Amino acid sequence: MARRYDARGNIYMVVAPEYLRSNGIDIPDQASDAAQTRKVWALAAIEACCGWAPGTQPPGSKAHRSDGLLVGPFQSSHPFDLLIVNTDGTLAERSGNGLTIFSQALSDLGLWPRDEACLLRVHHDKADMPSPGETSVKLAQVEGMHGFWLDLGKPAFGPGAVSAEGVEGVAFNGRELSHVEPLALLDAGWTRSQFVRVGNPHCVTLVDNSGALPSNEQMRQAGLSEGLTRIAYAMPTGEGRPCPAGINLQWAMLESEGRVVARVFERGEGPTASSGTSASAVACAAWRVGWVSAGEVKVVMPGGTAPILLEEEQGELSRVRLFGTARLMG
Repeated sequence: MARRYDARGNIYMVVAPEYLRSNGIDIPDQASDAAQTRKVWALAAIEACCGWAPGTQPPGSKAHRSDGLLVGPFQSSHPFDLLIVNTDGTLAERSGNGLTIFSQALSDLGLWPRDEACLLRVHHDKADMPSPGETSVKLAQVEGMHGFWLDLGKPAFGPGAVSAEGVEGVAFNGRELSHVEPLALLDAGWTRSQFVRVGNPHCVTLVDNSGALPSNEQMRQAGLSEGLTRIAYAMPTGEGRPCPAGINLQWAMLESEGRVVARVFERGEGPTASSGTSASAVACAAWRVGWVSAGEVKVVMPGGTAPILLEEEQGELSRVRLFGTARLMG
């Protein structure tokens, strides 16, 4: 099985482990073993499944025809194990759009449990987070669209949540945020950032106007691209500063009540049209500085708008949920 899906402009290939093995890629039978040996097989899998055929790459397109691989399922019934492989061969702890796509693929294959939530377990090789990370997913319908609610759990805030090193505090709306010097050196408007962990580690930079939101085209240009890569990517591709394991970068601007505009630069991938966990992190950061209240928040990205539900208990966010849909591409 190898299928290509789109969720808000975020494109992943869903591939079964046996499909990779049938193409000469030596991936272990167990997801946990596959995660620990990803350096042996991951880049070969990316090249085989995400690379452009000779002469087919459109002018100005990204180096790969998808944003990564979803390898799985490793079982025929839930809970289901999978791996999320970035195009640089690294593994992600979680991807909101990726898990939405994987859920749709399971449904298309007739594997979705009848009238039940489905537990998805993402295996990775990051030392600062337990593996696998679990996400409960339910079938749902929002505004006439059939899709899935992903329960992303309770977010964590601050440098300690993402293992950030050497950052200074800065006050904003009565909250202490972080001043990330490498970001501020790239743009004078990028001085206030909120670290958030929603499975993946995120750095959300809060900006005052749309002019401070970088476009995906700008983030691909030499100079800015190199600077963001140094920050977002772990060594040896980047510098892993301030987060040695790398960090997903977002920029957020409050557009109107309950509506936040965002841009995304992912570790292991670069600028993306959208990201589910990034949208969730943006909503959490916006709540923490008083831009939005608990309840529904819409995060607008170039690839589409992500509905987020924030639940609050005793002045703290207790749970974040993300709604998503995905479609099979031709």
